[in-house]
This record gives sequence, C-alpha cells and structure tokens, in this order.
Amino acid sequence: MLDRKFILDNVEAVKENCKNRNVPADVDRFVELETSRREKQREIEVLNQESNVVSKSIGKCKTPEERDAKKEEGRLVREKIAAVQAELNALEAELDKIQRGIPNMAHPDCPIGDDDGSNTVVCYGKTPVPRWSEGFKPLDHVELAEKYDLIDFEGGARVAGSGFYFLKNEAVLLELALEQFAIRKLMEHGFKPMETPDLAKNDVLQGTGYIPRGNETQIYSIENSDLSLIATAEITLGGLLANQTVDSTELPMKLCGISHCFRTEAGAAGRASRGLYRVHQFTKVEMFVFCLPDQSESFHQELLSIEREIFDELEIPYRVVDTATGDLGGPAYRKYDIEAWMPGRDCYGEVTSTSNCTDYQARRLNARYKVKGEKGTNFVHTLNGTAVAISRALLAVLETGQREDGSIVVPKALRPYVPFEVVGPKN
Repeated sequence: MLDRKFILDNVEAVKENCKNRNVPADVDRFVELETSRREKQREIEVLNQESNVVSKSIGKCKTPEERDAKKEEGRLVREKIAAVQAELNALEAELDKIQRGIPNMAHPDCPIGDDDGSNTVVCYGKTPVPRWSEGFKPLDHVELAEKYDLIDFEGGARVAGSGFYFLKNEAVLLELALEQFAIRKLMEHGFKPMETPDLAKNDVLQGTGYIPRGNETQIYSIENSDLSLIATAEITLGGLLANQTVDSTELPMKLCGISHCFRTEAGAAGRASRGLYRVHQFTKVEMFVFCLPDQSESFHQELLSIEREIFDELEIPYRVVDTATGDLGGPAYRKYDIEAWMPGRDCYGEVTSTSNCTDYQARRLNARYKVKGEKGTNFVHTLNGTAVAISRALLAVLETGQREDGSIVVPKALRPYVPFEVVGPKN
C-alpha cells in the first residue's frame, strides 16, 4: 500500500491515479481521517503526560483527603484516555480500509486507458505466426485433444465441476517437460527453485494484494479457517518475508516457485475462454524477486527478458504489451504481458505477465531490509513474473505445433524431456 505521508503530500496525483486505474478510492475521506487521527494521537500524548504528572503527585500528598482527590483526578484522566483511544481505534480501522484500497502509483510511461484495449504493443517474438495452405483450417487445442486423447474435460467436470480436467498420455509428459524446461532455464539465471504450499493464510493473501473473501474475489477460501487456496505462487513466495527484516547484503533474492494455482474465474465464458485457456486449477512456475529499491526497474526488464527467452525457445509466436492503467492489478507499478498467437482462437492470448510492485506489497506484508551502520529499516521492493503457466503454454504448444498432416510437432526445447518428437494418431 502507499505510504500515508505520501498520500497526504500528493493528494491530487493519487486521486488522478485512482481515476486512471478505475479504482473508486475515497482519497478525500482518507485525508480527513488522517488529519483527525493525528489530532487524536496528539491529544492522547498530552493526556498521558497529564496522567504521569498526577500519578507522581499522589506520593507527595500530605493528607488522605488530598491523596483521594488526586486518585480521582487520575481516574478521570484515564477514562478520557480510554475514550480518545476508542475514537482513535475507529479512525485507524477506517483509515486502514481506505488505504488498502488505494492502488499503487502507475509508472509515468504506462498507457492510460480503461481496459486491455488500451494496452500498447512493445515488440514481437522471434517465431513468425504460422501460415498454412489455403483451405486448411487449424484445429483448436480442444479438438486436437479429442483427436489424440490428450485431455478429458468431461471427466474433469464429472469429478470436480466445469473448469477442471484430466491431462492424459503425451499431454502429461508435455506438462512435466514444460516444468523442467522452465525450472532449468531459471536456475541458469540464478533463481533458487522452490515448491510452495498450495494454501496460504488470508493475511498473506491480503498482503500480496489478493482478496480472500467477498463478492469480487477470485480466490477459493477454506470454510471455518484463515486459509485459502493460492491463485499463484506469487502469494506464497511474497509471504516468505512477511514481518521479517533482512540484511541488505541478502538482497536481491531471486526465487522460482512451482505450485498449483486455483481461481474461481467467476463470469468467464464463451469460445475465447474454452478449454485450457481459463480453468479453475493449473500448474505454474513463477519468478519472484525481493530487491533494493534502486534495483527494481532493472529487474523488471530482466524478468521480461527471461519470459521472452522461454517463449522464443518454445517456438511460439507472441507479442509483448505494456499494460494500460485500467488493466493493472492494484499492487503493480508497471506490468508487461506476453500474448501468444493461438490459431484455434485466431487471436493473441495472454500467457505470462511480469509486474514491478515497488514497495506496495512490502508495506502490506511488513517486509523490510536494514543497511549495516545505518539506523532504521526500509521496505524491500517486490517483483513477480510468470515463467510458464502450464495450461496456456500447453495450449499454445499444441495449436502452433500442428501440421497439415494432422500431427503436432514438439518444440526442440522440450524434446530432451519427452520420448517423442511428434504427437500423432494412436496405434
């Protein structure tokens, strides 16, 4: 979340940022409450001083009557303190709610717009969009999966409901290959591999900017507990430094996490969301970085470069887009998406994103660092980036790898991890 002093010192800029990001935060009310909070805090400090003076004077009283009078005076002061403290607590609760709802400031170069229609294309990948002979209509991954017995959507729906599925045969091996390929690539870039829990405490979800409960949530909550299923390993990896202070020499921390991801995907429907594109459970390899404030912009470019390297080596056509203000998540200062060309949908579809969250998540998580020889602590900066979201990457591999003879060619980067080069008809 944003620093309170920053909000007070930059009221108009914060309001304009909320407008650009389509977030209805009551900044004026926040200013009013913070002003009152400071006044109440000063009032309590004065009353505490008065209480101390009265308390010390009791021992100097010469008569029982005088002592009783001073004790009564002290009781009345303590009652005032309790009353003002109750008012202060109420102010703090409302302040915190508004403050947590104010999004991060957007990078000055972010495209301004209400939704993804305002995203701007930055560049394209190395692999060109496939071209087939006139008259050949490429199949989408659902049709390919049915043809070659790769995915059972009907069985998944019977067992767990719509949006769940069974991977089968070569699709299972391709999923494992994508995981292995991504992890090895990230280790080459100095990331520490981690397999994270699939559950997290709700305060960790809130700290990373996810809403564990409420009408707008995309999170599955566990009833009668303070746990929820995670939507991404960003949540669990970010939670590692919650309420922790590390030495500056330990930064940067470059982590990559494997986890299952669970999302309600409420409201998703239609052909564009069919099959694997929008599901309730999938596996993902996630990059996460804790770093010093002056390092975060360069690390953001590094994460994007790694994502591009992965999809170039997977031979998947893509474009990189700079995300518009209205399409940014609350914690993001800037976000780039990689959108792969998906022949079955005849359009580009998001397969990865990478965000620089500056100190927004760290303030909510209370994740800090200290510099040797300096007083006090500072908030770390956090960044996240998708290495591979397996469901969408698998979709892109199947659809772009298909050939006019009906076979599906496996990208060269994945062949060391599977015992086949082509997916074709079963004997």
